[in-house]
Amino acid sequence: MLSAFVLIDAEPARIAELAQELTEVDGVAEVYSVAGGPDLVAIVRVRRQEELAEVVTGRIAALAGIRATQTLVAFKAYSRHDLEAMWDLGAG
Repeated sequence: MLSAFVLIDAEPARIAELAQELTEVDGVAEVYSVAGGPDLVAIVRVRRQEELAEVVTGRIAALAGIRATQTLVAFKAYSRHDLEAMWDLGAG
C-alpha cells in the first residue's frame, strides 16, 4: 500500500465544497481542512505508483477551484505503539 499526503491550495470560496468532492475520489482515504499553509490535506492510499499519479494529476488536480497541489509520498508509517516500542528500554 502506497500512502501520500496531498497539500492543496484552493480558492477560498470552494474549500468546503472541495473537501466533500475530494472524499468521493477513489483513492482518497481522508480529507482535512487545515491552517498554516495549504487549505486542505488529502490522504491518498493506493496499491501502485501509477494509481497515485492518476489520483493526484488526473482526478484531484482536475477539480474546479484547486490552485495548486504538492504531494508528499510516505516511505514508512509509524504509530504511537511503534515509537514507544522503539524507545522502550525494558524498564518496568
